[in-house]
Amino acid sequence: MSTEALARLAEERVDHRFKGLPPDADGLTVGELTAQRRNLFTDGFTTPVLALSAERLEHNLKLMETYAARHGLAFAPHGKTSMAPQLFHRQLEHGAWGITLAVPHQVRVARAFGISRVFLANELVDPAALRWIAAELAADPSFRFICYVDSVHGVELMDAALEGAARPVDVVVELGAGEGARTGVRTEAECAAVADAVAATDTLRLVGVAGYEAEVPQADPERVRAWLIRLVGLAVDLDKAGKFARAEEIVVSAGGSAWFDTVAEMFADIPELSLPVLKLLRSGAYVSHDDGHYRKITPFNRVPEEGALEPAFRLWAQVVSRPSPEQAFANAGKRDAAYDLDLPFAQVVRRDGAERPATGIEVTGLSDQHAWLSTASGAELEVGDWVGLGLSHPCTSFDKWPLIPVAEADGTVVAYVRTFF
Repeated sequence: MSTEALARLAEERVDHRFKGLPPDADGLTVGELTAQRRNLFTDGFTTPVLALSAERLEHNLKLMETYAARHGLAFAPHGKTSMAPQLFHRQLEHGAWGITLAVPHQVRVARAFGISRVFLANELVDPAALRWIAAELAADPSFRFICYVDSVHGVELMDAALEGAARPVDVVVELGAGEGARTGVRTEAECAAVADAVAATDTLRLVGVAGYEAEVPQADPERVRAWLIRLVGLAVDLDKAGKFARAEEIVVSAGGSAWFDTVAEMFADIPELSLPVLKLLRSGAYVSHDDGHYRKITPFNRVPEEGALEPAFRLWAQVVSRPSPEQAFANAGKRDAAYDLDLPFAQVVRRDGAERPATGIEVTGLSDQHAWLSTASGAELEVGDWVGLGLSHPCTSFDKWPLIPVAEADGTVVAYVRTFF
């Protein structure tokens, strides 16, 4: 099913739905356009246009594959970052155990493209979604699905919606990252009560513990380490109490994109339990990385000998107004660029086939369709120039572009990534 579904993506027709693509490509299939190997800069692409670097994308995939293997971790990257089935499958080809997702719609996309292991990093209490999950589990014995539970009432709602299901739904108790943090059970005593509630059902099966360390208030290595000690201790205590009696392995899962080095360190010390332990890392932003937020917080900055991720996105915009020597405007704005954490970063200027550093040029704001550029004295910039912008926060970059060209360093477009938000 996955091969057929991916093949159908290549059969989709290029048209007005996909911004930035060459107008003269209308009517071609994505596969036909790919085969033409057009150049991003000279073969009809219109600005603004977002591109992924083919080389950097491959580098990031390989780096996290080797990182997870080196530290004995299973890897289920968070797919909500990209919601791109082609990237899901490339991650699986690079050793991923499965894909992490956040809401039922995302699981439906993953299943439509043949993803057989899904970790839902959220509690799921919607009856319609639970019945659909139950039907998927019943129809496909190879489908593995795990989700959070974080309250006794949530367990009761799930149990009621799943009455009569052919297979139990695997769940992990989510340990909250502290008072004032996001979701999750706040105390170990409450975790035990949730585990007991799961044990009292036939529709759910407790298989482990999980959480998200980036939500630790005022997170730093010591606070994150302390929370991970609690998470591992919770798994040990629940195991001693026989709460995983119906499981085949014990899942211990954490890992965003800020502290996966600390997760690897602490998971290395998980003691022997009554069943094999699946140490599941869930970092997702690595696939494209970025030039802002994640570049500043990546664990590879703290442990440089492990390697370095590379920003793979570049948004190309064109200068459309130069009203004064200190100001210019380019034709990409909030509809095109992530802006929730950092503004885009002017990196290069392209004119007549030549690129130069965007020295003295800064993005100071975004309107819906314009980037506000501040230009220092001597900054060379003209109407018609293309400006290459680095982006922050990949999670809100992919969602603005339903079809993204993947370009080699010389601009040759070798693939197109379809997103589903």
